[in-house]
Amino acid sequence: MSDRNPLILRGISISEDANGNINLDDIWRLAKARPTRQPAKWKQTQAAKALEVEVQKKITNSALKENKEAFSVIYSKRGRGSTGTFAHPILAAAYAGYLSPKLEVEVREIWLRYRAGDATLADEILQRASAEENAWAGARALSRAQRVDYTDTLKTHGVIGHGYRDCTEALYMNLLGGKSYELRLKRNLPRAANIRDNLNIAELLFVGTAEALAVERIEDEGCIGNSACVTATSQSAGIIRNAIEEDRKSRKKKVA
Repeated sequence: MSDRNPLILRGISISEDANGNINLDDIWRLAKARPTRQPAKWKQTQAAKALEVEVQKKITNSALKENKEAFSVIYSKRGRGSTGTFAHPILAAAYAGYLSPKLEVEVREIWLRYRAGDATLADEILQRASAEENAWAGARALSRAQRVDYTDTLKTHGVIGHGYRDCTEALYMNLLGGKSYELRLKRNLPRAANIRDNLNIAELLFVGTAEALAVERIEDEGCIGNSACVTATSQSAGIIRNAIEEDRKSRKKKVA
């Protein structure tokens, strides 16, 4: 799955890949359509093939202009992690219309609101969520806001290129005990999984606090450049981790 939160349609999660392609099998299951109308069957129709060609041309031309790698606008994925037929949102909306005109309208509306960052859409989703899910979403939102402040600070203090990644890895290593790839392995997460989407509420708050402390340290010490900001982040993350461990040790002694 991508590093985005999933699209929610009729209370059902619709998964995406890293490029924003939508899982057509999720739409098929949501629609409770017949087996003869599965994505694999739809892909073989003349209309689907013609649309695929046109969308692929647009994506490829855009990628060439921006010097980026073009991706397939529809493909099937099997094995570990999310499986199914993934397609560009234009194709996904067309497939939804193939199943039901009403469903196509819903897919288009939800996707457009989602991409536009419509806050009311998130609120509608959370109204149907549990108290625990609401608490996690709140912690994730705070973490996301702090992340923006942190990366903005890195930028104004001369961090460039891989420096952003190195600062993040330094935070994970000193706070959570491993670099991002190590954390994914320990937690049995897919290779491209977003670490923060898989942290619990306490961990999200710890990460946000470490980044907030790093912002203060970088500004107070006048850190400039990749190396200095990595060091400052490491120190701040380490202080938060030490405080957490000391608190846990003191509680264990009281229980004993």
